[in-house]
Amino acid sequence: MTLPNSFFTTYRNERSYPFCPGCGHGLILNQLNRALIELGLDPKRVVIVSDIGCQGLGDQYFITNAFHGLHGRSIAYATGIKLTDPDLKVIVLIGDGGTGIGGAHLLNAARRNVGLTVLVFNNFNFGMTGGEHSVTTPLGGITATTRDGNLERPLDLCATVAANGAGFAWRGTAFDRDLAAVIADAMRRECFAMLDIWELCTAYYVPNNEFSRKMLEEMRVALEMRAGTVHREARSEYAHAVRAAGAEHSGQPALAPKPIAPHFASTLAREFRFVIAGSAGGKVRSLARTLGEAALLSGLWAAQQDDYPVTVQTGHSISELIFSPREILFTGVIRPDALVLLSEEGLRMSGRYLAALTGESWLFTTPAFAALETPARKVILDFDAAGVGDSKKQLALLLAGAALRQLGLFPLEALEEAIRRGQRGPIAEANLEALRQSVLIADLPANPRS
Repeated sequence: MTLPNSFFTTYRNERSYPFCPGCGHGLILNQLNRALIELGLDPKRVVIVSDIGCQGLGDQYFITNAFHGLHGRSIAYATGIKLTDPDLKVIVLIGDGGTGIGGAHLLNAARRNVGLTVLVFNNFNFGMTGGEHSVTTPLGGITATTRDGNLERPLDLCATVAANGAGFAWRGTAFDRDLAAVIADAMRRECFAMLDIWELCTAYYVPNNEFSRKMLEEMRVALEMRAGTVHREARSEYAHAVRAAGAEHSGQPALAPKPIAPHFASTLAREFRFVIAGSAGGKVRSLARTLGEAALLSGLWAAQQDDYPVTVQTGHSISELIFSPREILFTGVIRPDALVLLSEEGLRMSGRYLAALTGESWLFTTPAFAALETPARKVILDFDAAGVGDSKKQLALLLAGAALRQLGLFPLEALEEAIRRGQRGPIAEANLEALRQSVLIADLPANPRS
């Protein structure tokens, strides 16, 4: 079988369809071609999105735009294409196998009423991979994976999309004389329109079940699944609705930028990599964000990258910070210039940082890790003995403040300002007082590094 008429140019695949003799796929493609000719659409404004499976061989016979993706994902790809340009006509070619694999995509596209025309090439099994059963295999159907007959209730595709808000659902066969007209009608509608098109897989399902064209209708009646237009509903098409809702803010960022203007000056002349390694719940990430903002307030570039488990209040929490007078193009930290070590959980996850430390590096930590062997310059601070702050809640801030005084990366006043800007009154005041005491107790001389 080949496609009739002139919807195509000489660049289309001129060979006959590669389908098995008697396969219904070619019939459906012929009817799709007639529908496109009837509509007279600009091929450049039509996109055919195909799925894995025998039907996925069909898009090459059309001169429209085409996208061929992963199994079960064609509706997801088509949704993205439609949202990008709502005025495109987007047609999905998908089998019953792909429909089952991508069931969540089917449900959500119907629920949103995305303006797609979905043609389901439904032959009740996975015809490309050996005839395994699919979500539409009827009860008792014999397939490569249900040799004694299918025990599962077949999925009613039309009822499924109808219940979830599709604008149009139709059921018929590849042999229906009005199929081209139905496809054209579905494409005229700006809604999620699904056509459940029953057909014959002559390679697997027909031989295994002694199935025939006549039995398509008998099976439909037995399953109590209506033919023709099963559902029609007037709703706003999602892609156009999204554009209309966002028209007022078109071209604007979703969140208005809040520039941080420098109020302080830094003498830092090179990129500096600063790592804080502690435990979840130890305010590691929030402190890192505050340090980053302090760097910005000092006219520097700053980058933050965090590592923590999915659990809450348990496990490690590590923040990598980079400060630089120039734009930061790589945000990973291979060798820290300074490591602030807070806890056992932080130590367990800091092996690669510790191994990378050199005699030019710094390690800031507590007496608990005083015996740790390292070539780095080690600074041990005992805030409990000095009675400074709440060492359980504020340890990260206390050590980072002392480190900042020693390293002189940017003024402590910048960190104080960042605390005021990002924290509530009583919390900010408590942290500011702890920061002031920590740098005094540390009794470390200022040592700007360039």
